[in-house]
Amino acid sequence: MRYSPETRVCESCLSRPWCPYVLPFVLFLLLTEPGRHFSQVAPWLYVTKTFLTVFLLWSFRQIYLQDLSIPLSFRQLVEAIVCGAVVLALWILAEGYLFQLDQRFIFSPKGLGHAVSGQLFLVGVHLFGSALVVPLMEELFWRSFLMRWLIRADFRSVPLGTFSWFSFLATAILFGLEHNRIVAGVCAGIFYNLLLVHQKNLRGVVLAHGITNFGLGLYVITTGNWQFW
Repeated sequence: MRYSPETRVCESCLSRPWCPYVLPFVLFLLLTEPGRHFSQVAPWLYVTKTFLTVFLLWSFRQIYLQDLSIPLSFRQLVEAIVCGAVVLALWILAEGYLFQLDQRFIFSPKGLGHAVSGQLFLVGVHLFGSALVVPLMEELFWRSFLMRWLIRADFRSVPLGTFSWFSFLATAILFGLEHNRIVAGVCAGIFYNLLLVHQKNLRGVVLAHGITNFGLGLYVITTGNWQFW
């Protein structure tokens, strides 16, 4: 029997239920850090980590079905869009007012050269990664895995959106610490956590996160405020 690469990836994680949730996130972070110190390779690292993460998410897609199988009602859809828009407004309007860490690297559309085709490719990949790949990858890690794992090690036995003060606050704080805009990140984590606790549906928080990141991407592209990327 011939096995595809994605089949081997899935089989290697069958004995580790946390692996499909943690591996894409860790890979993304590991390929993010070098770019903060070596700006010349940062664009290539972003392209690489985006498509590697897509490969992993696709490989584990059958495992995520249980978390993403419930469709959103119209009311939940509206709630998710509003939540994403509120976080987007907070992220932009709080700039310069809330504490944040120094930003060692600022995205440049000319990272792959001055050719228009290269700029369009890099901006397109960044928008694709931030608006589609990152929301799914991060929500699977933060609110599907970690928020439940902090309640019980057998996290798959914990219903999505189960509330405990410790898991709620720890997830929001750690989510904020992942970003250099720490305070805004913690606030975003609280909003996303609240949405999941309210809806009990991971699709809603993935959509909200996607709305935030897509809106931020459009804002960055139209205004040239590349520091948000």
